[in-house]
Amino acid sequence: MIAAETLEQIAGAAASLGELNDAAMVSLKQTWPDLRFTLCNDDDMPARMPSALQREKFNLYLVGGGEHCLSLTTDAEQAIGVVLACVDEEE
Repeated sequence: MIAAETLEQIAGAAASLGELNDAAMVSLKQTWPDLRFTLCNDDDMPARMPSALQREKFNLYLVGGGEHCLSLTTDAEQAIGVVLACVDEEE
């Protein structure tokens, strides 16, 4: 389970790290060692899947681990991880 407060804390930490990259993922994993973290581009996320939290430079999606298979979920009770999906800046 990922509480709403934890998701807000993750978003705040990610925003404070500046550029989201491998080093940022290591930092998040060290802060929340029980959660899984994945980094990708928001364009790579399925259009039908709503984000759990939106920020200017990234969106957060929940990862569930039900039935021994990782998948995106909207159910915070089943969430075991977070996808940080970078939003491209429009020129």
